[in-house]
Amino acid sequence: MIEVIAPGPLATVQDLGRPGYAELGVGRSGAADLLSHRLGNRLVGNAEHAATVEVTFGGLRIRVRADLLIAVTGAPAPVFVQSVQYGGNAPLRVPAGVELRLGTPQAGLRSYLAVRGGIACEPVLGSRSTDLLSGLGPAPLRAGDTLAVGEDSDAAPIVDVAPVPGYQDEPVLRIRPGPRRDWFTPEAWAMLLDSPYTVTPDGNRIGVRLSGPPLGRAVQAELPSEPLVLGAIQVPANGQPLVFLADHPVTGGYPVIGVVCRADVGRAAQLRPGQRVRFAASPDAGR
Repeated sequence: MIEVIAPGPLATVQDLGRPGYAELGVGRSGAADLLSHRLGNRLVGNAEHAATVEVTFGGLRIRVRADLLIAVTGAPAPVFVQSVQYGGNAPLRVPAGVELRLGTPQAGLRSYLAVRGGIACEPVLGSRSTDLLSGLGPAPLRAGDTLAVGEDSDAAPIVDVAPVPGYQDEPVLRIRPGPRRDWFTPEAWAMLLDSPYTVTPDGNRIGVRLSGPPLGRAVQAELPSEPLVLGAIQVPANGQPLVFLADHPVTGGYPVIGVVCRADVGRAAQLRPGQRVRFAASPDAGR
């Protein structure tokens, strides 16, 4: 019912992910910004587990083959139905046969296209999510692909528009100490909390690479691979932090100095290359 004309830089099918398989080496994956994904489903009256299309930096063009109710959330990309522009965070009816296009978002990185009924594709380990690291789930969308619409809908939506907070130019992410904070100097933790870091261009759904003051190590020994969690801030040998996102590996061999609070991971997923970000100790974490 949906034909992909152009996917933009990257467009993938995402849902809530596939938890519970870490012992098999399979990460959770799922929408990088879960709050925006859930909002899109609510706006079109979908069940929470319905799949959406995660669009990186706009550029998605589709043609619908039946009347659809859609909503675009997350990074505020302008929504064009034919030549008419609409805003996001609101239900929008798209008639059969017309083209829908997402422009470049003014802020943020990832937008979510929710369709009433959800995107229907074959689940893998209980999820329709594309995992770029493991290769599980449907392949990233390409021109010429067709997407079926499912039946994962609940009651008809009653919301006209959802008010959402804007994106900060220099967001502050709350963090807690990681399991290897003691492998770093006391100055490193203070540096992480007091200095801005810049997002580099080589990030993806696996993680956000940052550039800034290097974080010095107090322990120089090799670290055996150990489990990683969503939001972990790993520090490789160059001292530059890396924040892990939805498609992160389940283990890693570099020390984790901190962990981004779960409520702020979606904001980390919206960071754009060249943007600056700061960290703050969660109130229950101390300095």
